Amino acid sequence: MTKDKFENHSDIIAGRNPVSEAIRSGRPVDRILIARGEKSGAVVGILAKARDRQIPVKEVDRQKLDYISSGAPHQGIIAFAAVRDYSTVDDIFAYAQSREEPPFIVVLDEVEDPHNLGAVIRTAECAGVHGVIIPKRRSAGLSYTVGKASAGAVEYMRVARVTNIPTLIDDLKSRGVWVYGADMNGTDYRQCDFSGACAIVIGNEGKGISRLVREKCDVIVSLPMKGKINSLNASVAAGILMYRAMDGR
Repeated sequence: MTKDKFENHSDIIAGRNPVSEAIRSGRPVDRILIARGEKSGAVVGILAKARDRQIPVKEVDRQKLDYISSGAPHQGIIAFAAVRDYSTVDDIFAYAQSREEPPFIVVLDEVEDPHNLGAVIRTAECAGVHGVIIPKRRSAGLSYTVGKASAGAVEYMRVARVTNIPTLIDDLKSRGVWVYGADMNGTDYRQCDFSGACAIVIGNEGKGISRLVREKCDVIVSLPMKGKINSLNASVAAGILMYRAMDGR
């Protein structure tokens, strides 16, 4: 990564004071990386602020920080800022209500590729989805790359982050939302009725939806496979199901 490329990636904040000020100002921050073993007073203070705002923090080798910052002084800490503020689950329901439509939601269970997240947001906006929900950990966030991959749709789509996807599903079901999980060995999606309040759950690129998430879903839906491989890209599968659901609304 060249210095110019680093400067063009506005989601990277390097250095103790810049990271501290970003948190203090209320700027949306996806996650923080600190050098392994970095326990100086300034960093401890930053981590306390991050904990108060529930910002995920991960320890990594200093060489990784060197690579990410492409030589810019990072003082053992880097933050990844979101390109826009996150919404809440309540915001998504309020938006659906304002449009006098049953909630139409996409839930991503640990989708880690920012290009996939961006593509899902782009398709969701086109398909009339009211909001996308992602977990706070083990997931891509609203980074520069996601914003670019969404082709601007991130400016219009409500994206909420939650601590726990199984708990979220329980909450959605308590609000009258029917939850459809995309996985193998389920009902052919063409036989499913997506009318009414619905949420479509898409799993991790490699592992799919987790066992607990699968158990929480009301219906498991599958896409027929006639080729030699047995899975689709997460954003492609999401797009097919979103448009199928849109067609039935």
